[in-house]
Amino acid sequence: MREVLEIKFWSIPDSENNKCSEKINKGSQLREAFKMLDANFFDDTKVLDIAREAKELNLPIFAANRELVTSENGGLHNPSCLIFNPEWTDEQVENASNRFSYPTLSGIQRPKTEEDIAFMSILELGELIRTKQITSLELVQIFLRRLKRYNPVLESVITYTDELAYKQAKEADELLAKGVYLGPLHGIPYGLKDIIAVPGYKTTWGSRSFKDQVLNIEAWVYKRLKSAGAVLVAKLVSGSLAYDDIWFGGRTRNPWNIEEFSTGSSAGPAASTSAGMVPFAIGSETAGSITYPAARCGVTALRPTFGTVGRTGVMSIAESLDKLGPFCRSAADCTVVLDTIRGKDPDDLSSRYIPLDDPFSVDIKRLTVGYTDDAEMEVVNVLKSKGVKTVPFKLNYTVDSVQGILNFTMDVEMLAHFDEWQRTRQDDLYEAQDQWPTELRRARVIPAVDYVQAQRARRKLIQEVKKSFTVDAFIGNATDWERVCLGNLVGFPVIVVPTGFKNISNPPSEGTRRRTTITTGIYARPNHDHIALALAMAYQSVTYHHKQRPPIDNLGPSDIMPYPPTTIPHRRLHP
Repeated sequence: MREVLEIKFWSIPDSENNKCSEKINKGSQLREAFKMLDANFFDDTKVLDIAREAKELNLPIFAANRELVTSENGGLHNPSCLIFNPEWTDEQVENASNRFSYPTLSGIQRPKTEEDIAFMSILELGELIRTKQITSLELVQIFLRRLKRYNPVLESVITYTDELAYKQAKEADELLAKGVYLGPLHGIPYGLKDIIAVPGYKTTWGSRSFKDQVLNIEAWVYKRLKSAGAVLVAKLVSGSLAYDDIWFGGRTRNPWNIEEFSTGSSAGPAASTSAGMVPFAIGSETAGSITYPAARCGVTALRPTFGTVGRTGVMSIAESLDKLGPFCRSAADCTVVLDTIRGKDPDDLSSRYIPLDDPFSVDIKRLTVGYTDDAEMEVVNVLKSKGVKTVPFKLNYTVDSVQGILNFTMDVEMLAHFDEWQRTRQDDLYEAQDQWPTELRRARVIPAVDYVQAQRARRKLIQEVKKSFTVDAFIGNATDWERVCLGNLVGFPVIVVPTGFKNISNPPSEGTRRRTTITTGIYARPNHDHIALALAMAYQSVTYHHKQRPPIDNLGPSDIMPYPPTTIPHRRLHP
């Protein structure tokens, strides 16, 4: 019988044998490729069928969809219809429709030096303007001088908006002369992270691929600030395509230790606010870009509940993760800015009017606040002394792939917004090849099925965190990577608060004024940003860490920044 079979086999023409061999080889090769997708359970016949049908059916659909929505990079248009909502409850907070009631400051006098003016809070500067001790034009001149003085060292500014700033300052001063006062941001200078579009000025996204890009779009957050009388003085550094602190013009430094880099893509807002180059700035976070640079540069910054601030006109990484938030001198300043920029953006499907209570009116004595093993205990003790009930706390959840879920979500959604950029090989020009280029090439082979499975796992994580979040707020490390991923996936708010300083590593033998900042995070449930803000204000009301000034003018008697500077080890995933 064997001989008969062998005769029949060998009687097949060579051309047929070759075709069989080619099919077997092709099937084997495809199966190897399927291993990369964790789908190597198909036999050769099924793999070949899949390849044929994908070519006939899938590829034309891919091409048609790309033609519809991917011609422009950055996710500025054609948002996804899949909307993430972080809400845990339908509970309504009292005074949901009201704006916050700001404290009245009395006896504020104009300081004698520009340095002292530069480090005043928003509320203090606002009182100087309201009482006509200083004009918006004078403030613009002060802060533009500081921006241009320190930027050569810090590399935190991409574009100065002098002409616009003088125009807006003049309008603010004229309104005040007519008796019209718009509130505490009236005439106050500020900066925007350069992923936020302003007509007539470049919006570079920090990338050499887009360094000459001008978007004739007025970002929603810019509209809100303009309507409150705030004055834009600069577009501040975003890490390239909102990833870490490297951009097409250099790498942004930490004002508290200019040998270090600022880390995180909201590098410009953090460094500029820390150095007194602007009273406040707007940054963004997808996965650590508010918390990391705020902690490194020693400023107070708020990552709000997802959906609190509209994102129209802002470069998008991940529609289900991106958030805008303020970098400020204090929690009170963050409260003022948040009150201005929050609300429903009609063109951002994820934004909503979140019913926040007034942070200035929260009775913190009625709150129970947890503290984790890595919390700064000074914060815990101060709040306890003010009547807050404090308890040890830990968020418990069984989902063990938090960082992986974040990675999948962010990278797939980012690639959807920069599909054309990758297909035209512009990623070869990217400033740091181990960042977006590597991640987005890997994202190209994440199956749609597994992206959806990641979102199902994300939902399970949210349910477990909701069940475990048994306190009104908790205090813990703001830069723990697992917690950064968790907080962004769940969408809950955190405010980063400076809590002190320590000596830098390997200081010069004769000493230095450079310091390493110490910070902590105060976390609240989604839609309860007012709780985190109230607790941070209570802590800062009796401490002065947030009022300290970095030593950018005087490092010490024999301290000179080395050139080239020490490189801080690169951290993964800081969009």
